[in-house]
Parts: sequence; C-alpha cells; structure tokens
Amino acid sequence: MIIILKNNAKEKSIVKLEELLQAKHIKTNHIQGINQNIIGLIGDTSCIDMDNLYAQDCVESVKRVQEPYKNSNRKFHPDNTVISIGNTKIGDGSLQIIAGPCSVESEEQIITTAIACKQAGATMLRGGAFKPRTSPYSFQGLKDEGIKLLLKAKAETGLPIVTEIMSQSDIDLFTDVDVIQVGARNMQNFELLKSLGRCNKPILLKRGLANTLEELLMSAEYIMSEGNMNVILCERGIRTFETMTRNTFDVSAIPLLKEKSHLPICADPSHATGKTSLIESMSLAAIAAGTDALEIEVHNDPRSALSDGGQQLTPAMFSDIMEKIRGLCNYFGRKIG
Repeated sequence: MIIILKNNAKEKSIVKLEELLQAKHIKTNHIQGINQNIIGLIGDTSCIDMDNLYAQDCVESVKRVQEPYKNSNRKFHPDNTVISIGNTKIGDGSLQIIAGPCSVESEEQIITTAIACKQAGATMLRGGAFKPRTSPYSFQGLKDEGIKLLLKAKAETGLPIVTEIMSQSDIDLFTDVDVIQVGARNMQNFELLKSLGRCNKPILLKRGLANTLEELLMSAEYIMSEGNMNVILCERGIRTFETMTRNTFDVSAIPLLKEKSHLPICADPSHATGKTSLIESMSLAAIAAGTDALEIEVHNDPRSALSDGGQQLTPAMFSDIMEKIRGLCNYFGRKIG
C-alpha cells in the first residue's frame, strides 16, 4: 500500500500519520519526489482501514499494491486447501455433491429424501433447519427440531450434514452439524462470521446477492482471522437486471476465485437459477469451470414443499442429472466423493 501526500501537507500531520501506522506495526518509507511525496507501507496492511487514512489531513489518496485479504489469498498459500469432513474431502480434486431439501419439514420427508439422494450418488446432505425468508409470514423452518431430524437422517444414511445458521446465539445448537452454512443474507454479518471463526467447524460461506468477489473473500477473512481456516466459498448467483431467472449464475466466479484464493469452491445452481430445468446445464457448467462441490436442492415431493418448490428436483430428476455429472467427471478424470 502507498499513501500519496497532499502537496501542502504539514510536517506535524505527516509525523502523526506515521506514528498511527507504526502503532499498527507497519513500517513506513517516506519518499520525496519532485511533484509528489509518497509514504510506502511495509507489513501486513490488511489491518489498515483506508477510510481512516483518507480522514487524515495530509493524505491525498491511497493505493493498495496487493489485495487486502491475506489468509484467503493464494499468493500467501499457493497450495489448494483440502478440508476434511469425516471421510469426505473438499478441495482434493474430487467432486462432492451436497443434496437435499431447501427446508427440513418432517422426519419422513428428510429421511426419505436423504436415502434417495444417497442412492443417486450424493456425498453430503443439505437441509434448512433455520430459514431466512423474504416474507415474515413464510415458513421459517423447524429450527432446533430441524437439526435433530437432520441428525436422524445422518444416522440413517451416513451422509455428513450441511445446514444454515442465522444467529451467533444459536451456535451451540450446531455442535453435531458437520458443515455450518452462512447464507447470502448473512455474508456480511461480521459478528456472526467472527463467532464462526472461533469454532472448529467447516464453514460454507455463500456469496451475497449483490456482493463482489473481493467482498466474499474479505468475509472469508473475517472467519479465518479468528483462527478457523476451514472455509468453503459458494457461488449461488447474484442479482442483476435479468428477471427470467431467480439470480444470474456467475460461472466465471469459479475460475476467478481459484486464481485469487486457495479455498475450495462450491456452486449452487438451485439458488442461482431458481428453475429445475436449468440445474442440469448449470451443474455441468460449474464442473467444467472447476468447482469442488455442487449444492443441489432435492425434495421427495416438490409440489408440496413449504419453501422454494419451483427449484427443487424430484429424486428421479436428481438421479438423471447425476448420470450426466458422472459422465462429465469421467471426461475430466475426476471422481465423485
């Protein structure tokens, strides 16, 4: 990072700025040019708030020489991170298939769906116990009872479970959950992210509806800065001007995140499109782009689903898509699971 000083900057203000930086363990290199004076910063500048620098009287502009995220940055961690979830690994070159209903609705529903997903080739089970909904009158999930039902489905099938957290006050309820999901609406719930950074659980972090990739990586940084390095980044579509799909699936985010970060990538074609007819093609596109995992919504009876029935596959549809996925994985020399 470099700071360009104002031409009329007073020495007293410059000294104050350098003392402020040195208090954060940042070394400064003051360069006096013919037309501009510059301060070069040496050290971990990820802790520097650029807005605070602009508030200083002597500062004209600030430029970053490198990205503000360090823990999630491939420059500092060139090898891919591999996250172990029981006997399952994400990031080792294999493809994981996370499948299950949008919401956990009943014991029969979740166990029936879990068995069907496993038979079709899923390697992990998803299901919403806590459901963030746009309308306060929509089904909000079974909450802690939903987690208990997910654990019953895990006992029945052996599939590790993935479910979403909405509040840091509920963390204790997730003790036996294998992967804690942070939904798009909570991607920048920084207090929740910091709390998850202090727990010893893999975190599936979804990109916000209108967030950049750098903002997604900075949210991952919140978790990792607290000590939890087991973060999976998830591309689930972003809001654009297009109205024919629920969101716009940013397939390019997958290889871009692979370039910028060492963390595993998951793609969620269900939320990205909101249409069952598009899930097959978008799943195959995500695999071709290099995703480490797919998260696909499957319901034993989508027409009676309490949430997002229009984007949930039937078990038969999911089984057909899995055949196409196997074929593409064979082409690329990748294994499922």
